[in-house]
Amino acid sequence: MKSKQSASVQTSHPGMVLAIIMTGVLMVAIDTTIVVLALPTIERALQTGVTTIIWVIIGYLLVVTILAAQVGRLGDMFGRVRIYQTGFIIFIAASFLCALSWGVGFLILFRIIQGIGGALVSANSSAIIADTFPIQKRGRAYGFLAMGWTIGSILGILIGGVIITYISWRWIFWINVPIGIAVIALSIRILHDKVEQRSHSIDWGGMITLGVGLFCLLWAMTKMTTSSSSFNLTILLLFIGGAISIGAFVLFERVLSEPMLHLSLFKIPTMTPSLLASFFQGLANFAVLFLVLMYLQGVRQLTPMDASLLLVPGYLLTMFIAPMGGRLVDRIGPVIPATVGLGLQAVGLLVYAQLHIGTPLFVVVVGSSLVGIGGGLFFPSNNSAVMKASPSESFGIASGMLRTFSNIGMVMSFSVALLISAETISKGLAFAIFVGTTHLSKDLSTPFTHGLNSAFYGCMVFLVIAGILSASRSFSSKIRFT
Repeated sequence: MKSKQSASVQTSHPGMVLAIIMTGVLMVAIDTTIVVLALPTIERALQTGVTTIIWVIIGYLLVVTILAAQVGRLGDMFGRVRIYQTGFIIFIAASFLCALSWGVGFLILFRIIQGIGGALVSANSSAIIADTFPIQKRGRAYGFLAMGWTIGSILGILIGGVIITYISWRWIFWINVPIGIAVIALSIRILHDKVEQRSHSIDWGGMITLGVGLFCLLWAMTKMTTSSSSFNLTILLLFIGGAISIGAFVLFERVLSEPMLHLSLFKIPTMTPSLLASFFQGLANFAVLFLVLMYLQGVRQLTPMDASLLLVPGYLLTMFIAPMGGRLVDRIGPVIPATVGLGLQAVGLLVYAQLHIGTPLFVVVVGSSLVGIGGGLFFPSNNSAVMKASPSESFGIASGMLRTFSNIGMVMSFSVALLISAETISKGLAFAIFVGTTHLSKDLSTPFTHGLNSAFYGCMVFLVIAGILSASRSFSSKIRFT
């Protein structure tokens, strides 16, 4: 199959480009937090079980993770803007179908389709910004991109609570449709790919082997959290199959003249530590949301809405800090802001690790604030580092790789959180506590809290590893691409 190579985004309105990309990221973020809040309501409305309804979240994350690198490559081939707009249209159409879902199976299917659109949007967002803004202004732009994600997360909590309480869970998907149509109409007018004629072929072998490998590994991790035993023959076979498939993917990429994933990018000194820092940060940070919610809903017996509101200050701080962190990156580079941000997040988890049955709730706000400030420094810094290290013709690949590494960490983080928190009680009960369908009895509260404390300490270790990787970039040789 032949295509065209996108060289850059042609526009005289960089501010409008940033606003459009921020809105897209904001919508994807809204759907992440709003669906988490709606799980108990959807479970009751569709008359299904906890281990089934959780696939509404897991299915979406799996698809985004599997496709991120592939669709980043497609952006380089067919045009970043074209792929971004296609993803947005798929996301809106899938939201419409999710709102009409007449059974849990159909809802999971439509969420998977929504994940395809989300992957197309998220994997090309950073690349479009890299195409639009010069190197000296990208840090600030990525700061606003992180702010868009944070605003979406806050709106998901606040709007979701109102919709779920007073209207209907279906409106958490309906709300995407009119906003999405308006953004698509604006993007068609503002965003245009400036293309150069160049032939390419699609790496189907690489797409299939990487997709199958990631699916097997992530499905194995998921089954470990939902099956009655932590490890069995099926899980072992999934791990083996995933490892074999990813090994086959590496062989494909080494011999093809135009591979989907240029392994040569890993030879760039700052690329590998930046991608691994993103992985370990995702592995640590995404679990925090679930762990804190399990503490607040299970141990402190707060409603999902009240529990989530305690986390809003952290999101607000991320929203305000991210643009400032981006400007700091433009002045002094990404290493110091990213490393300091990871350090602050680790201190926040140390605060969380001290939680017990009688801890004042303001301590949760303190931990959330530290994690939020750290995130506001880390995300624009690390995004800027990856895109700055990448050659311009591979912006889409680099952006997709960044999303892939981060999403793999996020999905595994979810599994790790439940596995460790279920150290002292059954995984089924831990699952039910997370979605808010049950509360802990007093005699189980103390041992369950100890399990959560262990999980927070484990996440701190992941953040320390991420911090070491981030700091190591200061010792790497600097490579510039023109």
